[in-house]
Amino acid sequence: MERTIKAPQHAALIIERLLQFAVQNGLIEHLDVYTSRNALLDLFGLAEPFQGEVPTEKLKSPVALLEELLDAAFEAGLLEENTTTYRDLLDARIMGMLMPRPSEVVHQFWNTAKTTNVEAATDYFYKQSIDSNYIRMDRIQKNAYWLAETTYGDLEITINLSKPEKDPKEIALLKTLPQSSYPLCLLCADNLGYAGRVNHPARQNLRVIPLELDGEKWYFQYSPYVYYNEHSIIFHEKHIPMKTTAHTFYRLLDFIDQFPHYFIGSNADLPIVGGSILNHDHFQGGRHKFPMEKAPSEKAFSHAEFAGVKAAIVKWPMSVLRLSGHNKQQLYMLASKLLEDWRAYSDAEADVLAFSEKDGQRVPHNTITPIARNNARGEYELDLVLRNNRTSREHPDGIFHPHQHLHHIKKENIGLIEVMGLAVLPGRLQEELADIAKILTGEAAFGREIREETGHPLHKHAEWIEAMLAKHGAALAQDAANAVLQAEVGSKFMDVLLDAGVFKRDEAGQAAFGRFLAAAGFAQQ
Repeated sequence: MERTIKAPQHAALIIERLLQFAVQNGLIEHLDVYTSRNALLDLFGLAEPFQGEVPTEKLKSPVALLEELLDAAFEAGLLEENTTTYRDLLDARIMGMLMPRPSEVVHQFWNTAKTTNVEAATDYFYKQSIDSNYIRMDRIQKNAYWLAETTYGDLEITINLSKPEKDPKEIALLKTLPQSSYPLCLLCADNLGYAGRVNHPARQNLRVIPLELDGEKWYFQYSPYVYYNEHSIIFHEKHIPMKTTAHTFYRLLDFIDQFPHYFIGSNADLPIVGGSILNHDHFQGGRHKFPMEKAPSEKAFSHAEFAGVKAAIVKWPMSVLRLSGHNKQQLYMLASKLLEDWRAYSDAEADVLAFSEKDGQRVPHNTITPIARNNARGEYELDLVLRNNRTSREHPDGIFHPHQHLHHIKKENIGLIEVMGLAVLPGRLQEELADIAKILTGEAAFGREIREETGHPLHKHAEWIEAMLAKHGAALAQDAANAVLQAEVGSKFMDVLLDAGVFKRDEAGQAAFGRFLAAAGFAQQ
């Protein structure tokens, strides 16, 4: 198809407005306007720039301008299909022409950290990531979010509506595409400036900050789909698999020395209890106070070999030991010892087995999800969440994983973010909850097809709906129905976390927790 913009002066005006936005928000400087303009004119096949006066305006986001340019691009044959995926590929390419080079961003970041402070540096970098449309705030704002009051504090609930679904034609195309091993994964530094493809996002507007953790090179960036404020990813320079070791704790503590206003945590390193990307070592951090951080300590412990470290069981649905103290080395050493002790620990009475045998191989089951922060007392603080990924005939998805009766709400791995009390629930729930609300208000009936037809979207919720009808009836006002559903989803998420807890919150479970801590050398105070 011939590359011809139908309204060249209109497209040229949008380009000028984008350039104005980029200058106003520090993405480029005035001298850069010439090269950015010419690059965009070339991209859109325009012979010359806009010839009239550009209105002065202060836009909060480039999204509306980008959408107009993408429409023009489709009309001109610059887009293979007018789908979200193809539009996103060109979107990143456009914004990549309106940004400083990666090395310039790094220089600005560390110069700001040195002359002002690191908090100002992350403010600059986070704003740049939003202004460049790398962080898709227009989509993130679509996510549903609420707080749910529980025995363990207010849990945070989100329904993830920000990641666009693939077009059916794209899904069919994916099956025919040749396999590519470049970049090796979404976290590799090779993504910097990558043009993308249908099955891998474009990253011309990605920037990363190099830093050193425990003597090794890592990179700091923000997540393009932030689940919480300043949701960041810290990834190893090399494409190496995740492994929780003593080095993990030192790296976490090293990071909060450099970024004292952030927390940092790691997914566990085993399937089922780990995150979605286990093939590239990485952490997640940010500037957010999660429900688990707010949870109080309920039983204090000490360790004779580490007198300077305080320890406590946290009042939380999962099994969390909180270590705190001013001595970084002691904290690191005690956390390392606890990991070593936990990896080898078994308690059949509590369903905890450290290893099993499969095809003559010893398979490990115990690991830890660690989180580090600086607490209000100015101490280092480590929350160590005990994890076990065993399965059984009764629980084939995991003994310490959301059990079958909760899969209608949450079936996926319970990773770092969920562990800390923020539920990331599938987008399908938005429409399903709206349909259930109609039943609770009497607008729709709870019919036989919901109970009996497995293909019905509400079939998996049938028992839950029946229980809510028995408790609340079918004549609620709309606001009341919504409030009931939000509270019920929160209760379900609490149950998800309780299932994922290794030592249960009953008397027997807490006694088992105590047995482990005693075996690891802790004494209750």
